[in-house]
Amino acid sequence: MKRNRKVKILATLGPASSDEQMIQKLHEAGADLFRINMSHASHDVMRTLVQRIRAVEARCGRPIGILGDLQGPKLRVGKFAEGKVELKVGQTFTLDNKDEPGDSTRVFLPHPEILEAVKPGHRLLIDDGKLHLRAEKTDGKSIVTTVVAGTKISDRKGVSLPDTLLAVGVLTDKDRSDLDAVLATGEFDWVALSFVQRPEDLAEVRKIARGRVGLMSKIEKPQALERIDEIIELSDALMVARGDLGVEMPLESVPGLQKQLTRACRRAGKPVVVATQMLESMISAPVPTRAEVSDVATAVFEGADAIMLSAESASGEYPVEAVSTMASIASNVERDPHYSSIIYAQRTPPEATGADAISLAAHQIAETLRLSAIVCYTSSGTTGLRAARERPQVPIIALSPIVQTARRLSVVWGLHCVVTEDATDLDDMVNRACRIVAHEGFGKPGERVIISAGVPLGTPGATNMLRIAYIGSDGMSGI
Repeated sequence: MKRNRKVKILATLGPASSDEQMIQKLHEAGADLFRINMSHASHDVMRTLVQRIRAVEARCGRPIGILGDLQGPKLRVGKFAEGKVELKVGQTFTLDNKDEPGDSTRVFLPHPEILEAVKPGHRLLIDDGKLHLRAEKTDGKSIVTTVVAGTKISDRKGVSLPDTLLAVGVLTDKDRSDLDAVLATGEFDWVALSFVQRPEDLAEVRKIARGRVGLMSKIEKPQALERIDEIIELSDALMVARGDLGVEMPLESVPGLQKQLTRACRRAGKPVVVATQMLESMISAPVPTRAEVSDVATAVFEGADAIMLSAESASGEYPVEAVSTMASIASNVERDPHYSSIIYAQRTPPEATGADAISLAAHQIAETLRLSAIVCYTSSGTTGLRAARERPQVPIIALSPIVQTARRLSVVWGLHCVVTEDATDLDDMVNRACRIVAHEGFGKPGERVIISAGVPLGTPGATNMLRIAYIGSDGMSGI
């Protein structure tokens, strides 16, 4: 299945998209990989979804990536005697460690780590920012606050802490259980870690995963931005989770942060996913708003590797339409006459490595000679990532003998991944590359391709060779 699109689409599965037929429809409409949200999926549901995705993959013959999204710590207030209360701006309101029903003056906060970490002057945002409190006094057992904005609070509403760095890690007991279940399947390619605040938050997951899945850090807290370069370095990919980020930071700052994070990931050669509310109105409507179309287009113009659908595909009324709409927007943007110049203007200098030098040269040669495709042999996926970092307009075909590598690369901009045996010698390398380019519909007999690989063949991380070849007249060999 050939995609005439560089940016990838990540679709979330849920009640509206859990049966095998619907998953296949979503894939055919444009979904390149699927997200299973462990906040809502039991382990049995998760395993069933994985089986169905792999069944669709076997029928379609294309590698499909699977992302498991861990819930992370959910910080919530306790309950109220009457279910909810009305507050007044300027009044005092206390959050404490007394496990008793709340009233208009106080509520139980079942998170001692918050009671210990919040300092006077820190903000507490309740219910996605609808209630804004400012801490006045703290003693480790209670937080006395002033109501700054908002007048309502009810049972179990979420708490956001834009000014507070919590001492605890981001993995909860539920997350550890979910991570063990995800890894036990052997079928997941990515795990997304929620509410990352610092590089140390990634250490425990890395220790447990031991390289079996790629680690995607979700950026949704302002504390993460203070050490973002270190977080990117220790992550395999990033997700710009704009929903929670927009709660804890001024809404007007989120578009600029999205652009900064996208470019930082491209500099580092790490995939970046832009997520949350991209086509929100399509949860209940068959067409998006004009503003949503512009939002998706902006992410594509910025060079994001992937764009994500959440409730639109998981629980919305029009999941297939949402995927096909997103695919159509992305394809049209990439045909825009300004697209290539914008992407080119965002390029960054290559690092002083052989792989980067080879990738840059392949890009320049392919576009100068107007070749049909760039073909890169990659075992670990690194060569494919470096080729995509250059954002060439020529299609990139990533050939890997390892199906897990091909699946993991399904989130990466511009990569058309094919699972094939490793080449046995240089002739086989050329013939195999040309045959696959022709078979996949990216080139015709007589057209040229450029091939990057490592000699000795099959050695991970040894990309050191470029070869220009003609596709043979039979479409089965190279010259």
